[in-house]
Amino acid sequence: MGESTLEKNHSCGLNLINASAIDSFSLKLRDQSLEKKPYQCSDGQKSFSYKSDLVCNEGTPIGEKLCQCSKCQKGCSHTFSLTQHERTHTGEKPYQCFECQKSFSYKSILIEHERTHTGEKPYQCLKCHKSFSYKSSLIQHARTHTGEKPYQCPECQKSFGYRSILIQHERTHTGEKPYQCLKCLKSFSHKFNLTQHERTHTGEKPYQCSECQKSFTLKVSLIQHERKHTGEKLFHCSECQKGFSYKSSLIQHERRHTGEKPYQCSKCQKRFICKSILVQHEKTHTGEKPYQCSTCQKSFRQKNHLTKHEERTHT
Repeated sequence: MGESTLEKNHSCGLNLINASAIDSFSLKLRDQSLEKKPYQCSDGQKSFSYKSDLVCNEGTPIGEKLCQCSKCQKGCSHTFSLTQHERTHTGEKPYQCFECQKSFSYKSILIEHERTHTGEKPYQCLKCHKSFSYKSSLIQHARTHTGEKPYQCPECQKSFGYRSILIQHERTHTGEKPYQCLKCLKSFSHKFNLTQHERTHTGEKPYQCSECQKSFTLKVSLIQHERKHTGEKLFHCSECQKGFSYKSSLIQHERRHTGEKPYQCSKCQKRFICKSILVQHEKTHTGEKPYQCSTCQKSFRQKNHLTKHEERTHT
């Protein structure tokens, strides 16, 4: 990346972050941003990239509202601010994207939108050099380096780096589920969970294994599946050091050491280490045999019994 590009990236970086919460890399960025704002206010407190902005600022005493909205009586310091505000009432969107014809109320939002087409990422982190399309994304990213968590839950005082995560967290206290499936009317706390659920209706499986082409509804299911090909075992038993590809398999295994059996049969009170074994056991009470041989129509309670039957009898 050339020097001119870096200057562009640095000009709009982290200068809005609370100085007490950031380190030297963002302070350096603030100093560099002044080089791109040559027009300075007479009190020395504020700098501007354009002379017209300086003139507007100098001509308006602090706190004075020169213009007023005729709809809601909100006061604005500048006529251009009033014009932008009035669009919230009129719905006017004069700025149109040439690529997809989508329209916007503000030019700044159009410029940000156009980056979805160009892939431009003008905001760069001085710490790790990762680039972003939006200034707000850079500010949020910077908190991964500084550890700043400015958003606090009023209920439990837990803090978060992002406002969106705080909003999601607060639903654990309120029980709010604003995302509803249009098919079955089931509701969810997070949009991500609704998106996953909707695939149970559509049958969509967007995540495909590059090794065997098997497809999955969830990305996490694909990641777990891929370990069958790689043999990777991330989860190890602290008691015997045996390795497992899945965390759920480790949890079940550890119960063999502890003797824990959390799943109980409602018919005979027999207990089991995992739910799948309980489900199989309950069929001994109901007589259910859901697995049927396609060749001879013999039925079995367990899928592995059907597999063994087919191998021994029909192959």
